[in-house]
Amino acid sequence: MRDDAVAGVGRAGRRVDGVVDVLVAVAPDPDLDAEAGERAARQLRFEIGELDVESVRAVAAGPVPDGAKAADAVTVGAVVVALSASGGVFTALVETVRDWLGRSDARHRVSVTIDGDTIELDRATAAERRELVEAYLRRHSGD
Repeated sequence: MRDDAVAGVGRAGRRVDGVVDVLVAVAPDPDLDAEAGERAARQLRFEIGELDVESVRAVAAGPVPDGAKAADAVTVGAVVVALSASGGVFTALVETVRDWLGRSDARHRVSVTIDGDTIELDRATAAERRELVEAYLRRHSGD
């Protein structure tokens, strides 16, 4: 896996030479302080990087508005993951996100966007998440 430092926001789902870009955005639990939220987002990014993906690039945050104390939580935790359009890597990515959410007591929310189609995962029941993820995977995986 190649880890690029920072990338501008591109169109999630862009396919080039059999590689597709997937936008993964973390909205940390609003009850956490900024440092804990960033730490949680970094942990998920690390776990995604351990998958057989082409690259994981942090989405560049835009300028912070005057008077704002920090960047938007979703932007702080957003990454573009480039992965092979075949081979089950997309399924592994979504399962990694689902597993990461399931291990936490916090109320994080993660959105995964591919080809303009977004799925939002949070602390839903395991059965609800499974049904949602299975429908989403059927739409976007060649498996």
